[in-house]
Amino acid sequence: MPLRLSVKKRELLLSGCVIPAHPLALTSDKQLNEKYQRALTRYYIDSGSGGIAVGVHSTQFEIRDPKYNLYERVLRLASEEVDNANLNKPFLRIAGVCGETEQAISEAKIACNLNYDMALLSMGGLDHLSEDELLVRTKRIARIMPVFGFYLQPAAGGRILSYNFWTQFAEITNVMAIKMAPFNRYYTLDVVRAVCSSSRKDKIALYTGNDDNIIADLFTRYQFNINGKMIEKQIVGGLLGHFAVWTKKAVELFDAIKVQRKNEESIDPAWLTMNIQMTDCNAAFFDPQNEYKGCISGIHEVLRRQGLMENILCLSASEKLSPGQNDEIDRVYKMYPHFHDDDFVSKNLEKWLK
Repeated sequence: MPLRLSVKKRELLLSGCVIPAHPLALTSDKQLNEKYQRALTRYYIDSGSGGIAVGVHSTQFEIRDPKYNLYERVLRLASEEVDNANLNKPFLRIAGVCGETEQAISEAKIACNLNYDMALLSMGGLDHLSEDELLVRTKRIARIMPVFGFYLQPAAGGRILSYNFWTQFAEITNVMAIKMAPFNRYYTLDVVRAVCSSSRKDKIALYTGNDDNIIADLFTRYQFNINGKMIEKQIVGGLLGHFAVWTKKAVELFDAIKVQRKNEESIDPAWLTMNIQMTDCNAAFFDPQNEYKGCISGIHEVLRRQGLMENILCLSASEKLSPGQNDEIDRVYKMYPHFHDDDFVSKNLEKWLK
């Protein structure tokens, strides 16, 4: 029998939460820095996140390379820290799963053995597979554990997937959520409309991964006339690399958004202004001007400034800050002080690093 979500974790997933995409902390000689890796997980837990996603793009796909062989070890450290936290509330452990079908199956089994709840199933790097073959691959993973679908933008290694693909994807039993990160309104719309057309529409939670439009996504209520019936669907939460930094403030902001969403009156236009402010911050972190070449290093740099990382090194030598990116991070730090959580980090850093 495949792994199923508990009732409380399913309720958390469907109601929406903040899920940071967990980075990878390295020593100066590019070995896993266990002290800082654990500290990061503790930071996300204490920030009030609803879960963590480990082994994903922000954790660096190179952890799967046999010369590093870090996939299982990194997942284990994070899972141990969740256990050690003794939380009295549900907390989602999500494992990034990628690669050819057999590799994805192997990773899903590792994640299950380490008490992960869901597989964030990437379809990046699989351009040689047809959409039908991708669906077969998804079904095989769904027989192991709940699937968190993932529409990754082409600039980060993803591919454009058809509306028809998503209609079939949504019908797969044990697909419980979809992260939409194509950074494109049209493609995001394809996923939402497909889910609304599905017989499983009430069983699938929609999460934004569109770091360029986070707040607006979290407020947008989609409506479609499906066979004469008006179907409505909300993007309930976010699973984001952006949420890996300034996480405490992101959680506070998300909680305020959830309160505002319950208000039937019109949304305060100030939220739209804040949406653009957050997008400006993300541009500094993710480096879209240079085709996202500095996106992982940008996250690392923010964490390094706070003391949550010792350096900004990545396993791949090509992953580094772009020229001028540091200046951009300086700029958004000064321009949007209401987004950073430096005070929270400084008060707790010593505890997290013990």
